[in-house]
Amino acid sequence: MREASRARFRRSSRCAACLNSGMSEAADLRAPHDPSDLRDPRDPREAREHPEVERSQHRVAESEDVPGGIGRAANEEFRVDLERIRFSPYFGRLSAVTQVVPQTGVGPVMHNRLTHSLKVSAVARVIATNLAAQAARHEAYVRGEAVEDDATGAIVSRLGGCDSTVAQAAAHAHDLGHPPFGHLGERVLDRIARERLGLAEGFEGNAQTFRILTALDTLGRDFPGLNLTAATRSSVLKYPWTRGEWVGVDAVRAPVEDRPRGVGLDPENGAEKFSAYAVDAEQMEEARAAFPAIGEGAQTVECAVMDLADDIAYAVHDLDDFTRAGVLQQAAVARELQAWSADAADLDAAPRSALEAEWRRPGRSLELLWRRLRTKDGWIADRDVFGSAVQRVSDELADELLAAPYDGGIASERAVSDFTRRWIERLRSSIVVEDDPHLRGGHVRLGRQAWHEVAVLKFVHAHFVLERPNLAQAQRGQARVLEELVLGYEAWLTDPYDAQRAPRGLLEWVEESTEQLFRLQSERPELVHGDISEAGLVRQGRARAILDFVSSFTDQQAVSSFAAMTRGALAPDVPGVFDL
Repeated sequence: MREASRARFRRSSRCAACLNSGMSEAADLRAPHDPSDLRDPRDPREAREHPEVERSQHRVAESEDVPGGIGRAANEEFRVDLERIRFSPYFGRLSAVTQVVPQTGVGPVMHNRLTHSLKVSAVARVIATNLAAQAARHEAYVRGEAVEDDATGAIVSRLGGCDSTVAQAAAHAHDLGHPPFGHLGERVLDRIARERLGLAEGFEGNAQTFRILTALDTLGRDFPGLNLTAATRSSVLKYPWTRGEWVGVDAVRAPVEDRPRGVGLDPENGAEKFSAYAVDAEQMEEARAAFPAIGEGAQTVECAVMDLADDIAYAVHDLDDFTRAGVLQQAAVARELQAWSADAADLDAAPRSALEAEWRRPGRSLELLWRRLRTKDGWIADRDVFGSAVQRVSDELADELLAAPYDGGIASERAVSDFTRRWIERLRSSIVVEDDPHLRGGHVRLGRQAWHEVAVLKFVHAHFVLERPNLAQAQRGQARVLEELVLGYEAWLTDPYDAQRAPRGLLEWVEESTEQLFRLQSERPELVHGDISEAGLVRQGRARAILDFVSSFTDQQAVSSFAAMTRGALAPDVPGVFDL
């Protein structure tokens, strides 16, 4: 299967597309042979999926290796991974994909998916470096070079270690699979794929990220993907299962509190969040085999670090945007938080139906949040600690940061920066490492107090930003853009008179995706869901390719393509990620 897969991906389009990006490694094809690229690494975490004959442009020469430097002594294999991701056009594309708030020109540049990823990387680097230092102290004790052991370091070492470069690579890559318009686009593509295109697995941003790294992106070589090490591939598997693994698993077989975070409770459609499509499941299994101490469904240490850093950056850094854009109103935020604190006892006794009927009244939505946390995460949720978290957010966000309207001046900027600095430091210093964690927790997680504080900060995002009526109106338009694009490409590809004029890259992806599905049905039929007839597999392969294509657009590319396809407006050639 592996050789056939390699042969399928030896398409000239991939090399040509990568050359068009201006950021490929195609120039390496004639570089001198580097024996180190072919060596069999002693550490399985450094293993790459495909052997490399050409020297990588990101690998330093032997003469550049210095003790304690950036050469092989500091694990250059992982550094190569990080640079390959940085040079990827999929990574560059993120600069034109909205994070939450559109770039309206209010104050400094607003966050986009690229700046968010860079900040996640910065947070992840510090957390990972601290854990790596603890592991080093433990290893020094084992060698007899230190008189005291480090208990946390012992756990990190047993689990496979923690490399700060791998954590940074994971942070850089974690949002590569986000389609145009962020999480809204993800939901729209998933719904259309399952309801209109017959693709049972639908679309999932995390699974798309893994697919980009292992199949869609290219080095200009004769194999698919970026050919990253097992450690880096595993580090992006936040939800290490396929959607189909949870089909038919109801609440009787696995109550919600006994399911890994992200699975959800939908026995008909399977997991809500997942990190690999069925056609990429073998690559997921191969990468995770390098970490035998990591249990089924659990994240590697570097993956957990990235996940935490993402939560921290989302919970805190995005508040910069909301404050500068003026979408967080002090009075409304303060009313909600203070009402819950003042009426906590009465709210605790209120029936859920009454809370849901009056969710707009201050305090009610926050009480509903608490009940969701208690239901799903009773292993860590505590009402008293939740109350303390509400009070801290109320004091430092509602009563301090939002007390004076943001006006773009020096004082406003200092207030925002000071709030961000204090909260980032507080959260990233509240890390807990466990050898035998709760199923919904993970080996590396936030401490109880910080966990509740992040939950409250995320509530502020959702309740006061994402649920705004004016945002909903714009999102309906964005949803229409994506729906029309996907269905338009489906109609184009099934047009017997005009299908061959569809974008070449899309046509080749259709061929490859279809071949993958037929091979999977032949060799691992248990992974294939939906219509498995010949016509059904052809339809699913076409749908997967369309999703791969449309999800690679930037926000503006999606809008321009929509205009060209629906109104015949003059526009550049139909874009893709490699046309940036």
